[in-house]
Amino acid sequence: MTDAFETAKQLRPGLWETVNERYPGSMITKVDLVPLAPLRKPLSQTRLTFVSSAGVQPRDSLPFDVVHPVGDFTFRRVPSSSTPADLEIHQIKYPTAGAARDLNVIFPVDRLSELAEDGTIGGLTPNFFSFIGYTIDPAGFERTLAEALADAVAAEGAEAVLLCPA
Repeated sequence: MTDAFETAKQLRPGLWETVNERYPGSMITKVDLVPLAPLRKPLSQTRLTFVSSAGVQPRDSLPFDVVHPVGDFTFRRVPSSSTPADLEIHQIKYPTAGAARDLNVIFPVDRLSELAEDGTIGGLTPNFFSFIGYTIDPAGFERTLAEALADAVAAEGAEAVLLCPA
């Protein structure tokens, strides 16, 4: 790794090493630093979107393919006005019992709405986004899902993104 990578401000230094320690065989490497983007205006004036790998989606929408051997490279738009009762989880790679009791622990639709209502954040995009983070093809995942998801987030007019791995 380069000195710039090691010393640059990161949200979580050592993330890829931690992933490889916890998931032997994944051998994920990331040598290019993508710097954090500073907010251009106060959070109280910023439109936020939420992106999660929790596999949460609106009820009665096409379920994620949780048994595909490589992983499902699609995402779902989740209306930011949804309530937990409007949503369900299609995921088998992490325990969902806590989320079944209170979806906000993994997909905080109520908490984000409260923050927008009280002015802590300037507002929410019409949709949030969810996908299944499991894959054995990280390069394919990045090429396919990540680019399409980034385009969808930009189209929503997000000025800030809260990313939440499941």
